[in-house]
Amino acid sequence: MSKAFLIDLTKCYGCQTCVVQCKDEYVDNDWLPYSKAQPDKGQFWMRVGYRERGQYPKVKMSWLPTPCMHCDNPPCLAAATGGAVYKRPDGIVIIDPVKSEGQKQLVGSCPYGVIYYDEQKKTPQKCTLCAHLLDKGWNEPRCVRACPTSAITVGEYEDLKKTIEEKGAVPLHPEYGARPRVYYIGLPKNWITGAIVDSKTGDCLEGADVTAKDTATGATITSKSDAFGDFWLDGLDAKNTYEVVISAAGKTKTISVPLDTDKDLGDIPL
Repeated sequence: MSKAFLIDLTKCYGCQTCVVQCKDEYVDNDWLPYSKAQPDKGQFWMRVGYRERGQYPKVKMSWLPTPCMHCDNPPCLAAATGGAVYKRPDGIVIIDPVKSEGQKQLVGSCPYGVIYYDEQKKTPQKCTLCAHLLDKGWNEPRCVRACPTSAITVGEYEDLKKTIEEKGAVPLHPEYGARPRVYYIGLPKNWITGAIVDSKTGDCLEGADVTAKDTATGATITSKSDAFGDFWLDGLDAKNTYEVVISAAGKTKTISVPLDTDKDLGDIPL
């Protein structure tokens, strides 16, 4: 059996609780043989990044919790010497806090940028998935236990596999070849948005049907306009062209949209 993360970005709103809990567990605390104390500044074994999406006035934030990926093919293990990095039978990747002393090359070996170097201790450090707590019988690390929206799950991969497949969860940058064990639901792609208005009265049109069709693949995505006439067609692939069809009150309008980034079509009279 092997551990895996499942992180649902549709539930994450960037509260940083997971970051704070990680700090509380590791700052000033040695948990040998898995880790020495995390410095109170400069290291984030759970990091929550963000991406600003869209253009004013249609702007949203997407948040990205990023722990160690606990890869099946960890580049840090290949870069280590003297057994400084090892993968436990449960899949957790550990940097030995003693054997790794002076091995600063491990920081640059990680394509995800989740290994840090403590200049004072002369050791590389990262998330251990709270291995010391799991060994004591905990069934989840502190970041999972504290998440107020249950956006983060840790469990056996076989137990999570069905949800991963049903939700279309994917790892970050599979092209790196590291085979990460962190899977994300709702990784941001691109969107097309706009506001539908009545061409005669100027009023917002609620409940209009909106469909975007990828002209290359034929894949479609649908939405409905809200009380403000706004619609959002999210999860689209950039560099593709979409045929957007808007229908309401017996009227139809078709717009061709070459997509290179998030795009706001503005007010669309119908």
